Amino acid sequence: MSTTSRKHRDFVSEPMAEKPVTALSGIGEALGKKLEEQGFDKVRNAGFVGPLHTRLRKDQELFGEWLKDACGANSKQAMSCSQCLKEWCDSFL
Repeated sequence: MSTTSRKHRDFVSEPMAEKPVTALSGIGEALGKKLEEQGFDKVRNAGFVGPLHTRLRKDQELFGEWLKDACGANSKQAMSCSQCLKEWCDSFL
C-alpha cells in the first residue's frame, strides 16, 4: 500500500506549470527558502529538475545526496522529494 502524502499525490497528478519548489513532497518553507536562495524557486527550473532527470539519469539516491548538499534536507525529506519528482518525470516526460 502506498504511503504517499496528499502533497505528493497532488504534485504528480498534474503538469508542473509554475509550481514553487515548496509544492514538492519533502520540501517545506525552510528548505524551499534555501533552494530559492540558490535560484531554484520553481520546480520547472531546468537546474532543479535536471539533477534528477538528466545529469543523474533518474538515480534517486544521487539526487537525494544532491538535495542534502543543496539545502540541508534530511534523508526522509530527500527520499520523499526524489520519489515525487521521479513519479512526475515518469508521467510527464
